[in-house]
Parts: sequence; C-alpha cells; structure tokens
Amino acid sequence: MEGLFFNANTGFLEGIVRGYKAGILTPSQYANLAQCETLEDFRTQLSATDYGNFLANEPLPISTSTIADKATEILVEQFKYLRRNAVEPLRKFLDYITYGYMIDNVILLITGTLHERDTHELVKRCHPLGVFDSMPVLCVASNVEELFHSVLIETPIAPYFRDCLTASDLDDLNIEIIRNTLYKAYLEDFYEFTTSLGSPTSDVMHRILAFEADRRTINITINSFGTELSKESRAKLFPTIGRLFPEGNNQLAKADDIDQVRQICENISEYRSFFSDAPSAHSGGSNGDGFGAMAAQLEDRFFSTEVHLNKQAFLQQFQHGVFYSYLKLKEQEIRNLTWIAECIAQDAKDRIQDFIPIF
Repeated sequence: MEGLFFNANTGFLEGIVRGYKAGILTPSQYANLAQCETLEDFRTQLSATDYGNFLANEPLPISTSTIADKATEILVEQFKYLRRNAVEPLRKFLDYITYGYMIDNVILLITGTLHERDTHELVKRCHPLGVFDSMPVLCVASNVEELFHSVLIETPIAPYFRDCLTASDLDDLNIEIIRNTLYKAYLEDFYEFTTSLGSPTSDVMHRILAFEADRRTINITINSFGTELSKESRAKLFPTIGRLFPEGNNQLAKADDIDQVRQICENISEYRSFFSDAPSAHSGGSNGDGFGAMAAQLEDRFFSTEVHLNKQAFLQQFQHGVFYSYLKLKEQEIRNLTWIAECIAQDAKDRIQDFIPIF
C-alpha cells in the first residue's frame, strides 16, 4: 500500500533519478581518465560517458574550472527537471536541499557587503542551486543592516536568520560563526521535516543528516583550537542531532586538543577510523604541516563516509532520500573530475589516484 501511494506521485521521478544514478562514472571510466596525458584527451574520454559532448564548444586550452562549471550545469539542469515535475511532499523536500546552498550564497553576499565589494559581481559566483528569485533585491543593499532586513523579507531561509541572528551580529561575529549558526538551524529543521515524512524516508535521511551534523560538530571543534572562540560559544554551534548528540557534543565542547577529539569519536564504531593515522597533539599534530595533513586526511574520510551513506540510500525504494543522495554523489564525482583534471594540467600524475571512488 505504501508503494502504491508513493508511486502515484513520485514513482516516475524516482525512476528518473535512478536512471541518472546509472550514469555515474565507473572504476574503468576513472581508469581511462587517469591515463590521459592532456586535457584534450580528458575531454575525449568524457565524451564517451553520460556527460557526452558537454565540452565540445569550449576553446582550448580548457581550464579545470570550466570542466567543473560545465559538469555542475548538467547536474543543476537535472535537479531543476526533477523539481519542476515534483508534487508535495517531494517538492518541499527538494526545496530543503536548496536551502544549504542558499545559506552559502547569502553568506557570500554578506561577506562582500562587509568588505564593500560589488555584490552584483558576487552573484555570478553564487551556486546556481542556491539562487532564488529575489536575490537581485539583496544586491541593492548598501550596508549589512539593509542586507539583513532584505534577507528576513525576501528569502526562503529567513526563519533561520530571524531565530538565530540580529543585524548587529553580522558586524560583530566572525562570518564562519554565522555560517555554522545558520547551518545548525537548517540541519535541525531538515531533520524535523524528514521525520514528518515518516519511514522509510526518515530512516534513510536521519542516517545521512546525523552524519552531516556530526561532521560539522567535529570540524567546528578542531577548527576552534587556538582561536578566541570560547567553549561555551563552541557548544552553541553544535547541531542538536547526530550520533554524537548529546554526550559526545558535551564532551567535544570541552575538548582541548585532537587527542581528546579522537577519544570521543572512538565511542562511535563507524567514526573510529577517522583518526586512526592522525598524529597526536604531543607529536606536533595540532600545528604546522602535521595538522594540515591530518585535516586533509580527515576531510577525505568524511567524504568517503558520505559517499557510502548516499550509496546505501539507493538500496531502499519508496523514499525521497535518493534525490538528496544522487545530488551528493554527483557533487563528489565533479570533485573527482576536477582533481584528475588538475593533476593532468599540473603534470602531477603521482597524485592522480587520490580521489574518492564512488563505485
């Protein structure tokens, strides 16, 4: 019965997104791309995949940013097609996906306004999935207070600003604190919405959103070491969802070094491998090159776990999680393509395999 009602409204689009997923690059296609000597060869190899001739009209030499932009355009068009044909509650679910990108775009405009940059130029750099109809209104604002009030009135993410920040906060707070405050509200709201959709969508999305919340909590903790951010302020930035919540969050709020973060994360079996090779604080892991290498390694392991969770979403039918997961898998694929293209352009073949495989 569940499948009957789901398919009546969403079955067609679920079939479409699963078809899109079948076009994700395979290991053999990655192997062919990694053997390319030039970006022209890279373009030729990509033309044999579902990307087709998306770079055919681009003049040589092709830049890696062009490859990323054009691949993103394809993904955005696919997402817009799904959104145009969706009905409730899938339409609202897809809207929630875009809110994260909207937050990043608004933060970019706030940063530009604070530094008196031309916001019309910044709009061109905004992520296309986070563009909303009233965005040009934000560009008219001449100061941060005007921008804040425009956001409250004109944007779908207004509730997150209204409940978490004031106009004076935009001047006083570090921009990353503002971003994390908004993302905390967004993740909690998205989690609550997926709960209202019921199983199996809530089962799939709770796993994914819980990991995303934990990832942000761990990153906030590590990035706050050696800064002026107090432990009380750090704790306020942690989402109140996730597998680390509440005990892990409380402990991370009091952590002083990477060793304590490692010990706390080891309480979650899936998170133990995140710090398995990380240097300890006593061996110089909290500063300099050691900390930078550890952060890069940790980020890669986060991405690998995210890929694993999003692949699992496709093992269950009659749920909306596949739409979120496909988008995230394609974003990882675009990062992989950009990495391989950069290695080819810079003749760094020894690092060309350092991407996150999807299959």
